[in-house]
Amino acid sequence: MITDKLKKGYLLIAEPTIIGDLSFNRSVILLADYNEEGSVGFIINKPLKYTIHDLIPDVDARFKIYNGGPVEQDNLYFIHNIPELIPNSIEISNGIYWGGDFESTKELINKGEISKDNIRFFLGYTGWDEKQLESEMENNSWIITANSYENKIIGKSATHFWKEQIMELGGEYLIWSNAPENPYLN
Repeated sequence: MITDKLKKGYLLIAEPTIIGDLSFNRSVILLADYNEEGSVGFIINKPLKYTIHDLIPDVDARFKIYNGGPVEQDNLYFIHNIPELIPNSIEISNGIYWGGDFESTKELINKGEISKDNIRFFLGYTGWDEKQLESEMENNSWIITANSYENKIIGKSATHFWKEQIMELGGEYLIWSNAPENPYLN
């Protein structure tokens, strides 16, 4: 059953057949919350052209901002692996935390106590209503996998992350690992 496999902290890898969907084509999503009311996740492999300093000038760092998903793209979210430094964080799983006190976070970044390997910022998030994700799973839109990187996923390079995940799956997915992003342009 699909709901037995869906868990907070797991990764959703976009099936290679998701083509033409700008948000989700070749996306890898960290599932941050999953319950009977719906789900929330962050696309972890789609960096934007902005840094945290571009959006919040009083933060003296050039950490990349990622496209977290199509919902509430005017809001900034973050995940991290340092709950002992950031009060009021919510554990996702495996030492990965969501949010927390942003004023403390800004101060710690400015003091150099938080590095890009500790935190990742997102504009927007990916959200699903009740049973919507399950429906997408039944339609083979996503591949579910455990997050073998645990909290080190935060510092993982996004450049070829989808391709790496597809190659790890092996089998019928290997052919897709070298396919162009838009096969229609091939």
